[in-house]
Amino acid sequence: MPYRYLEDIATADVAFEAWGKDLGELFAEAADATTNVMVEGLASIKRKETIDIELRNPELDILLYNFLNELVYLKDARRLLLRAYDITVEKEWPDFRLKAKVSGEAIDHARHRLKADVKAVTLHRLSVRETPEGWKATVVLDI
Repeated sequence: MPYRYLEDIATADVAFEAWGKDLGELFAEAADATTNVMVEGLASIKRKETIDIELRNPELDILLYNFLNELVYLKDARRLLLRAYDITVEKEWPDFRLKAKVSGEAIDHARHRLKADVKAVTLHRLSVRETPEGWKATVVLDI
């Protein structure tokens, strides 16, 4: 599990750190961490529907913010639990460009054990930074 939840960051919210060897892996792990706050057992999410997501932003941390908020929006608007894969994040001056495939299915209360309802990703302590091992992000979710 290339993410961990942080107990000492936010009292009424959920915070986590995610990491990956490259930006695509980092964004996928951050997506899993976000979805895992909402549902117990990511393996219970079947790939029944696939959605392509393309986003651009000049700031890498805001690109992650927009991407994770898109997953929260799809959960609220279309009742979809989604996992991300096949993610590329590239610098195309002056922006970073994200292309991702997300797949999943509608919430099924018989199979999905729901936990907290993530309302949004916050800007509080949001960061994406390069490390000697790859990339690391800190994210706080409003629940």
